[in-house]
Amino acid sequence: MKRYTINLSDEEREELTRLTTTGRHAARKMLHAKILLKADEGLTDVKIGEHLGVGIRTIERVRLRCATEGLSAALNPKKRPPKSLKIDGEAEARLVQLACSTTPDGRGRWTLRLLADKLVELDVIDSVSHETVRRCLEKKRVKALEDAKVLHTA
Repeated sequence: MKRYTINLSDEEREELTRLTTTGRHAARKMLHAKILLKADEGLTDVKIGEHLGVGIRTIERVRLRCATEGLSAALNPKKRPPKSLKIDGEAEARLVQLACSTTPDGRGRWTLRLLADKLVELDVIDSVSHETVRRCLEKKRVKALEDAKVLHTA
């Protein structure tokens, strides 16, 4: 494996030291700053991992990003693309229709798990968790409240 060496300038070292010792910063940002400071001291990835309690792969990734993209990129997290939704518009419409329908025999109301199981049973979707169903229904409820412009009195 190719190993990237970190050689920080005095200004960069001061900035990282200030970041790790003063103020309030994100834990990940502080950890990456500490990794870079230890790497600048010449410690191996194994020693840095022992000192800071992180995995070797994390250290390698921080070194790589610092060497290829710069100090700022190594400290700040990458923007991740949003996950694709499991429930599309058609499945969402079917879910709302199902939730508004009469409940199954022997049940007082629909539960999230019952709704998820029924969507799978009806072949609307291959598999879905009750949490995804909850998020979808919550989104619909919030949208309905916004559309109705409901005011809550104190």
